[in-house]
Amino acid sequence: MSEAVLGFGSLGLILLLIGIRIPIGVALGVVAFLGFALVRNERVAFSMMMATPFEVASKWDLSAIPMFILMGAVAHATGISSALFRAARLWLSGLPGGLAVATNLSAAGFAAASGSSVATAATMGRIAIPEMLRAGYAPSLATGVVASAGTLGALIPPSILFVIYGVFAEVSITKLLIAGVIPGLLTAGIYTIMIIGRCYFDPSVAPRLSPDTDRGELWRQRWASLIPVWPLLILIVGIIGGLYGGIVTPTEAGAVGAALAFAIAAIQRRLTVLVVRESVMEAVKTTAQLLFVAVGAVMYTRFLALIGFPDLLVSIMGDWAVDPVLMLVAISLIYILLGMFLDPLGVLLLTLPIVQPIFAALGLDPIWLGVIVVKYIEIGLLTPPVGFNAYVVKNVVGDAIPLETIFRGIGWFLACEAVIMVLLLSFPEISLWLPNSME
Repeated sequence: MSEAVLGFGSLGLILLLIGIRIPIGVALGVVAFLGFALVRNERVAFSMMMATPFEVASKWDLSAIPMFILMGAVAHATGISSALFRAARLWLSGLPGGLAVATNLSAAGFAAASGSSVATAATMGRIAIPEMLRAGYAPSLATGVVASAGTLGALIPPSILFVIYGVFAEVSITKLLIAGVIPGLLTAGIYTIMIIGRCYFDPSVAPRLSPDTDRGELWRQRWASLIPVWPLLILIVGIIGGLYGGIVTPTEAGAVGAALAFAIAAIQRRLTVLVVRESVMEAVKTTAQLLFVAVGAVMYTRFLALIGFPDLLVSIMGDWAVDPVLMLVAISLIYILLGMFLDPLGVLLLTLPIVQPIFAALGLDPIWLGVIVVKYIEIGLLTPPVGFNAYVVKNVVGDAIPLETIFRGIGWFLACEAVIMVLLLSFPEISLWLPNSME
């Protein structure tokens, strides 16, 4: 049986299994097992299945993941998300769509403490959506901004997706994390411009808010609201500053961030036994889910390497896609399509062993491509029919707002994403300037 038949056939079988609701980690592992049994024998397949979990779990860089998750869980318990939104609301509520702008920028800040798009969307949804609805904001705007701004957790450090990409693509995780800073801020900035412009020309979607206190009292409240935000500044300096300065590795940054989160919670007298137990359990459960998918992905990657499928793709690419621009367009379409149906981690681990050899053959910068790939995965969190963040927001609002309304609100932000991707693809220095300045 040829490499092409085995490679494309295995990929088709994986998509079929996922389509019938088989978990992606199981689908990857089962197809890899069958592939090894077919190409070699059952003993090799069983040997690979037994050895791979230990090899994946022993990857030291992956230990940053539970630390980042633990940090985010504890940081949420400190009330940092509520403090961020209150400060942003007081400072920005006078703008057109001020509450939506405050939600967007608060999500960017909380992303720097959580590293998770889902956690950011769920947390900001519970805080911001009820207040926007009480202020008369259109439900589509209120839910759309929360779902979209939540995806900033995939870009702004600490990003779990960047850690996984770096481990499996074998590139510097530190540079990947730092490379996500400017694209993340660019995304938040373009979202903000769109919100203000839309609400300025159509005030019906976001009525202007009149301050309920006099000007002097308002300014007093504004300055006072900045005081509870100090934990975020400590986390940003501890993680992003430590990484950029070369003081800590990504794994050490995770440990430092978790330790800082515990210290902040203790200083605020919010470090209870319940907080510790729930935070640790959240880190354990989420890490187990991620590593389960990673085990299947590693098995499948090794199967593809065994049959020479990456080399086959590179040779095909050399015949018809020597132009990096054409290849980036093709890969962009692949990620957008897969993002409509698969979860973010599944898209990353399913495509990485296939596209990475193509990237390398074209001589494209792996750090820049890491940002592009994670950005496309972020867009996949918003695109129907399986825009995961839309369902997270739907879970927050319940039956009060239809899913169609949420996706309609997200549509404005997807238009922004098109502009952002054109900028990131046209000007790689947006992603590379900060990590290159570390050298």
